[in-house]
Amino acid sequence: MMKKVNVTLLVLTVIAMAVGTFLSRDGYYGAWWFVALLALDAVAAVVTIVQRKYWRSPHNLLIYASVPVMLLGGLLTMLTGEQETLALQPGEEREGVTLERFEVVRYPGTQTPMDFVSQVTIDGEPYTISMNNIARHRGYRYYQEDYDGQGGSTLRVAHDPWGIGVTYAGYALLVAGLLWMFLDRRSRFRHLLKGTAVLALLFLAQTATAAPRTLPRDVAAKMGEQYVLYKGRVCPLQTLAKDFTTKLYGKATYQGLTSEQVLVGWMFYYADWAEEAMPQGKNQRATEEKQALVQSVAGSTLLKIYPLRDSTGALQWYSQNDPLPLTVGDDEYLFVRKQLGYCQELVVEGDFETLAQVFEKTREYQEKQAAGLLPSAARVQAERLCNALTTGRWLPMVLLAIGLVAFGISLWGKGTKIKAVVHGGTTLLVAATTLYLLLVFVLRWVVGGHVPLAGGYDTMNFLTLVIGVAAVSTGVHGGTPLLAMGFCQLVAMMSGSNPPVTNLMPVLNSPLLTVHVAVIMMAYALFLFVALNSVAALLRPAQREKMRRTTLLMLYPAEALLAVGIIIGAVWANISWGTYWSWDPKEVWALITLIVYLYPLSASSKSTTWFHVYCLVALVSVAVTYFGVNLLLGGMHAYGT
Repeated sequence: MMKKVNVTLLVLTVIAMAVGTFLSRDGYYGAWWFVALLALDAVAAVVTIVQRKYWRSPHNLLIYASVPVMLLGGLLTMLTGEQETLALQPGEEREGVTLERFEVVRYPGTQTPMDFVSQVTIDGEPYTISMNNIARHRGYRYYQEDYDGQGGSTLRVAHDPWGIGVTYAGYALLVAGLLWMFLDRRSRFRHLLKGTAVLALLFLAQTATAAPRTLPRDVAAKMGEQYVLYKGRVCPLQTLAKDFTTKLYGKATYQGLTSEQVLVGWMFYYADWAEEAMPQGKNQRATEEKQALVQSVAGSTLLKIYPLRDSTGALQWYSQNDPLPLTVGDDEYLFVRKQLGYCQELVVEGDFETLAQVFEKTREYQEKQAAGLLPSAARVQAERLCNALTTGRWLPMVLLAIGLVAFGISLWGKGTKIKAVVHGGTTLLVAATTLYLLLVFVLRWVVGGHVPLAGGYDTMNFLTLVIGVAAVSTGVHGGTPLLAMGFCQLVAMMSGSNPPVTNLMPVLNSPLLTVHVAVIMMAYALFLFVALNSVAALLRPAQREKMRRTTLLMLYPAEALLAVGIIIGAVWANISWGTYWSWDPKEVWALITLIVYLYPLSASSKSTTWFHVYCLVALVSVAVTYFGVNLLLGGMHAYGT
């Protein structure tokens, strides 16, 4: 009876939370009926502990006890917590807080903010407040929230005397219970600790036309060695060319031409390219956006390749047509205004040798003007290598094609020899792909100066890497890991392939972001394995019970990782903007996913078919959490891909 009550309450909670993400209604999650529903969830957890005598099972006791403790913490925050904002000007005092100075710290050589820093005194005591660096004073916490661009700063002040402590205690109980579960020899997980996994899917194609005129590859590469201010950071022009080509044609090459050749083709042979290779989008708006991008290159406004200092000595990067500082001398002024025109003359004359020399001297000019503010030689080489390694769309196609063949052989192929050959070959391919992705991951880390986990492409790339590492370390072979990795790479490609590496927003510059995203991605990788394992089980009725054990073996760590990832995200949010839970759509759907996958862990149904169907359908919650929120719901966690 109690089990049915628990299931009913969880279903109602999931429905209520899901509906709330589609409604823009303030106070929805604080309504009396929703609070009452959560209270019933807490009571049900306590009753379950008593009925099942979980004091005899420490890990279950800790896990179930964490639920009412965390919900009590949330209630205390709602009842006793308070927040307000303080908008301060330099020298102004409000409620005991005086702003001494506010500063926007920028990445070297750019105007991109790296941090927002307020120097304040609170009741006479000095504090430095910045993103991910809060001030604590007499039970109050002060966060950097905003600024007005005129030297003023806006702080958020939070006071939560009871809720945070109780909630964190609930987090601690849950993490301790999960750890105990994995270590306890009597736990169900340890009993199931045997087996492997299996999986399935997808396909894409491309067309070809004759390529228009452009510069020779080596000459175009010389231009790609120049520096440019792009997306708020100084990088090789090759990076801008790669992103430009990808945005126009869906990949970093076009008809055998490098991205640098595509860029200079549009710059110096505009008429040819406009006639033969004008990009078309999936709708009128997309077409107009691509054509506007082409115009920004043809008109040179995108090419901020001239570093100049203003009257204050600050270095900024300009394009040929930008208004230049009044302090610029006549010779330098003419160089900026005429340099690309001279390059066009050399192109018309076919003097590519001189053109390559001009490109090289331009880079030398940049290095002289921006000395000490350019990325290191090692960083530039890492970026160029990363750009070279990540062109084309071959990887997902290869993984999916070979994965489908290997998957079919593992299910229906006859003869142990051919299966052994397939398993050996796919294992080598998985290992090679994993090493390749690891190299790309490290290179993007070096280039960006931070762990690459903040955007759609990077998270999908990391998810593919996690799947590869998991497959290699656990001995999973055949088409299973190849299909999973191919699917993830296909999603990365379809969502924009390789967007440029950019400087992190100040709020994202936290080590907790790295841990939070990494743990969540590991959980999603396991959920994908679970779904594809269920596909294989449904295709092979005789193996369903064995594959059920394998699925359960993966579900336990997947649920644990997701729970821990949510907790880390909550702690990060509390440190960054003063609240550990905001009922943001991404947060809500992550919690929904956690609840959805509780059912197969606790279900006692003897129907293995129903079990695998459920595990397959449950992947929808992961898809909504990762993709649906970004596409449909927005919120603070939605990011562009």
